[in-house]
Amino acid sequence: MAAANRYIDNSAVSVNRLRYRPNTDLPATVARPGTILLAIFLAAIAARVDAQQLEPRSYTNTPVGMNFLIAGYGYATGTIVSDPSIPLKNADIQTHELVLAYARGLDVWGLSGKVDAILPYDRASGSAEFSGEITESSVSGWGDPRLRFSVNFYGAPALSLKEFVDYQQDFIFGASLQITAPLGQYDPARVYNIGTNRWTIKPEFGISKAAGRLTLEFAAGVTFYGDNDEFLGDRTRTQDPLYSLQGHVIYNLRSGIWLALDGTYYTGGSTSVDGMEGGDRLSNSRVGLTVALPVTRHYSLKFYASTGVSARTGGDFDAVRMAWQTRWGGGL
Repeated sequence: MAAANRYIDNSAVSVNRLRYRPNTDLPATVARPGTILLAIFLAAIAARVDAQQLEPRSYTNTPVGMNFLIAGYGYATGTIVSDPSIPLKNADIQTHELVLAYARGLDVWGLSGKVDAILPYDRASGSAEFSGEITESSVSGWGDPRLRFSVNFYGAPALSLKEFVDYQQDFIFGASLQITAPLGQYDPARVYNIGTNRWTIKPEFGISKAAGRLTLEFAAGVTFYGDNDEFLGDRTRTQDPLYSLQGHVIYNLRSGIWLALDGTYYTGGSTSVDGMEGGDRLSNSRVGLTVALPVTRHYSLKFYASTGVSARTGGDFDAVRMAWQTRWGGGL
């Protein structure tokens, strides 16, 4: 799942127990080919969902020194469309995610900035039809932690909370850099892991324009992937860059409640294993709705829902999330 803005703002076969022996065939008594294929698709979804998130209000002014602590839960379910050359049909995946996130407003040489970090814990399970037989798998563990730094270059000066009271947004231009570290659950002897065993880096540029109660926000980014050289033992899995566009229409109410209509389009991200292309390039779009409800001066709730609109391959899933946020500091 995504950086902190997203939250601030029983199986027939257990994949965890399947052992892989490099450069040898798996015994039929250990794992059927369909189970291995399903596990690979589970891994592909885990690696890509983060690039498909809808994150409204990523480019806003945050008072210097203000801290946010967020606890969230997310659920997603959907169908995976595999490489047509592989006889895997009717794949259906369900994921549950718990997250703990932290963010802090920064003064970046007079410009407003922010750093946020997120630590996820995931459980994924699914089933698919392989050669007329239903195969099931499940796995759970800590995901790869993510760290993001963002700065607004124009329209959002660094302000204390006292100064922020008189601030009125007009046009903001900013950028962010997100890094995902390969520290999640990963064992090369297993066919599926929650962690991806590779670094990723995502630079992004965004703009935000306020017009009365409405705020329009757009962002464009690209995710670059390192190689996983321990995929299924000693194989090397590579992935092309994934390009993404996001747009949000945000409506702010006087009570502090805000609503956002969200949309995203992403393309690219083809994978290869030992040079063999997977034929899984993405060209997908999603829409969603976000609602933020203040509870007290220091606490708030957020609710999210999104669904796929079009999908060339993969990523055709429905998702709901909720998050509890508390804030402190900044002279508050």
